[in-house]
Amino acid sequence: METKKKAAEEGSSSNRPELAAFVLALRGTPVTTPMLYLCDNQALLKAVKRWVGEGGKATLVGAPHADISLEAIEELRKRTTAGAATFLVKVKAHRGESANEEADI
Repeated sequence: METKKKAAEEGSSSNRPELAAFVLALRGTPVTTPMLYLCDNQALLKAVKRWVGEGGKATLVGAPHADISLEAIEELRKRTTAGAATFLVKVKAHRGESANEEADI
């Protein structure tokens, strides 16, 4: 039953693959190199913003996609510790919009 629940959860939101792509981008960029991440998914940006600057009060208990969120937080922590800037930029999600085409890539 738990497997079905997890499979339904994974398939019910495009935020999970977007978050996973973000983690892969973080891992693929050296922690000492500044990073600009173009994103056309507002939900992803809100999810990341929720955990940035929260200090000791934040918790992942019950958070959607907590497993991947934890990985993103850890990668961001490494970059912060190394002193590398990480910028997440929202781009318009319209076909033909050049920034959106780059974000999709």
